[in-house]
Amino acid sequence: MKVIDLINNSKKTAFSFEILPPLKGNNIQRVYNVIDKLLEFDPKYINITSHHSEYIYKTLPDGKIQKVNIRKRPGSVAIASAIQNKYKITAVPHIVCKGFTKDETEYALIDLNFLGVYDLLLLRGDIKKLESVADSNSYHNYATDLQNQVNNFNKGIAIDGSLFEANETPFSYGMACYPEKHEEAPNMESDIFYAKEKVKNGASYLVTQMFFDNQKYYDFVNRVRAEGVTVPIIPGIKPIVLKDQLTVLPRIFRSEIPEPLAAELRKCKTDDEAKAIGIEWGIQQCKDLIAHGVPSLHFYTMMATDSVKEIALQVY
Repeated sequence: MKVIDLINNSKKTAFSFEILPPLKGNNIQRVYNVIDKLLEFDPKYINITSHHSEYIYKTLPDGKIQKVNIRKRPGSVAIASAIQNKYKITAVPHIVCKGFTKDETEYALIDLNFLGVYDLLLLRGDIKKLESVADSNSYHNYATDLQNQVNNFNKGIAIDGSLFEANETPFSYGMACYPEKHEEAPNMESDIFYAKEKVKNGASYLVTQMFFDNQKYYDFVNRVRAEGVTVPIIPGIKPIVLKDQLTVLPRIFRSEIPEPLAAELRKCKTDDEAKAIGIEWGIQQCKDLIAHGVPSLHFYTMMATDSVKEIALQVY
């Protein structure tokens, strides 16, 4: 069943979460350990992040510097298939355009179709660790360009323009939105314009970047609803687990920390204290969102699986 149907058919606020593939050298059991902790909350779907390769510079024994391309984590295709087959839960691999060529995206779509994984989350991806490439035509610049490729694939049109027999089950997908404005957007109106474009061109739902101030989410939803967007807008929840996230998260994700939360975090002497504050804030944040009738809560579990479980115990 498609993610949009799982959300719409849920009798209560749906629960879902996102996992990070393990670092190179670890096996799938690391992923299963995270899922097993959260199964009791009846996750409707599980997202798997995707990570492009990165360039690093190694110092050789002779003192010379060598540029090396590495990929630190496995791809999302195999992990999505493994999850879906083991748990019979819809798996949603992230498909990103930065760091992956158009051809690599097509190969991923071919593999996912073969494996019976038909739900995707389409994203631009993180560009901070990418270097500019000479052959920029090989890559999509924006998630909306990636969306066009997936739409064409659903119609049986390959990236080179050739035709093939279209999938019996077309890919369904969600895309991202930003209640506090994407860091590169010139203004909020621009962000809302592109949210509308994503939905107009086929996104069946939108999931937000993490936020800690529910009012910013409500304001964003009201604005896009006024523009005619009717698809579910899923709040993304990230529990704070480290005291330095008070400054790290705003810098990396451009997510504002409300002063009541910031004031409590400033008092923390240890990460355990910060984790406890993050859990309590997450509980109250989620209860408020549920009271406002959100269709689903989507949790980012990176370093926060235990916190997500504690929050879910209180709100589900």
